[in-house]
Amino acid sequence: MPVSPADVKFMQGMIMHHAQAVEMTALIESHTENKEIRTLGSRISRSQSDEIKFMKRWLEARGESTSMVMSAGPEMPGMAMPGMNMSSHQMLMPGMLTAKQMDALRKARGQEFDRLFLTGMIQHHNGALIMVKDLFDTGGAGQDAELFNFTTDVDSGQRAEIRIMQTVLGKTR
Repeated sequence: MPVSPADVKFMQGMIMHHAQAVEMTALIESHTENKEIRTLGSRISRSQSDEIKFMKRWLEARGESTSMVMSAGPEMPGMAMPGMNMSSHQMLMPGMLTAKQMDALRKARGQEFDRLFLTGMIQHHNGALIMVKDLFDTGGAGQDAELFNFTTDVDSGQRAEIRIMQTVLGKTR
């Protein structure tokens, strides 16, 4: 089964998306003492890092680049994906935190960090769910068995983590 361009773009975009989640969880150690957040953070970090490895292998096995190709020309082919803005040359996938949000997260400590981390990661995970939905709404995409199983796992895993984060967030208010 040949892979569609949408499959490739999805995997490349999701690598970048996951990388931000890993960057967010890396702040936990020095920014909060909250045990639940620490446990959750290490779980998210581990799963997202493993998924990044899988996505890179999947792309490499198909002779595709593991990073999104940014064209500098005004025509920007294939750049009409919704939810992307070119602020500070960073493409933002759905749910990704803006530079301003990441900055606020880096500056926060304790309960303020916990609140920003949880609301930010919920936003982030919801964005990944949108990316999965968009992939499956694209004709001919998501047919590759490995990709299908992977995206289904991502979808259910992120939904479960969102529920956990909403519970923890309820306690931090």
